[in-house]
Amino acid sequence: MFVKQRTTQILSLQSMIARNKGVEQSASAIARFRDDFINQMFDCPHLVSTARHQIETIRFLEKQIKDIEAEVEGIVELDKAYQKLLSIPGIGRILAMTIMLEVGDIGRFETVGNYSSYCRCVKAQSTSNGKKKGNNNRKNGNRYLSWAYVEAANHNKRSCPRARKFVERKTAEKNYTVAIKALANKLSKASYFIMRDQTTYDPSLLFG
Repeated sequence: MFVKQRTTQILSLQSMIARNKGVEQSASAIARFRDDFINQMFDCPHLVSTARHQIETIRFLEKQIKDIEAEVEGIVELDKAYQKLLSIPGIGRILAMTIMLEVGDIGRFETVGNYSSYCRCVKAQSTSNGKKKGNNNRKNGNRYLSWAYVEAANHNKRSCPRARKFVERKTAEKNYTVAIKALANKLSKASYFIMRDQTTYDPSLLFG
């Protein structure tokens, strides 16, 4: 919940900066903003006030997330898969723990397609005579994993140039939502092999 709220605040502030100043700011840069910098960035007092409150909220959520991470790590027995998942840009401790705990034994998924479907990263469709009849099992699978991979995709595209280009291309072809879901699907597949084979993240396998 806190991670989702933090992302919402960051995206909102990034959008406000882009609209009013025509520049992009990374999430890490926003976290380092000082009051004097905010005063210089915006001419409008209302925008300055809004930005300050958003940054205060982001910092508060960051602290809550870190406190929860430390508490959970002290309780949950984390295996090698957890450390391997952290090698994926965009997957931090909370998302890695969420994925690991929701997945359980990765061996219960026979194929990567089964896993991606369980994570709601691919559409399940019913067909008849080669024609689409509708979407099957739209609410099946694990909604927490679905959220985790979409969240990871939003972070991944900000830190990985290849991911950013992939999202830009998909957005031009379809729209941003479809692009993020496509990246989430890629990350879910990468996670499957990382957990199954105990390997580390290799972007060249994801984007060529």
